[in-house]
Amino acid sequence: MQLAEMQRIKRWQVDHRRTQPLEYHLWDAVLTAWLMGWIGWLPAFLLDALWALPLCLAGMAAPQLYVTWRSRLHRKRRLRCDWLQQR
Repeated sequence: MQLAEMQRIKRWQVDHRRTQPLEYHLWDAVLTAWLMGWIGWLPAFLLDALWALPLCLAGMAAPQLYVTWRSRLHRKRRLRCDWLQQR
């Protein structure tokens, strides 16, 4: 996922945070996991904490996994996701 797409989603979330507060906070959690994954992999590697590397990889993939999960639920009409419409 490119940064421009992540920024577009975040902009939508900020614009609609009053009407969609859970969505807003969930996206912040996804971005936090993404940032922790990118920042944490090098210390985990250098400190020989190899058990943490899969967690870092999952964090790095969190935005794409979240968007894929939400778009799948949106296509099945189980969850409405308005920010997907602007892709």
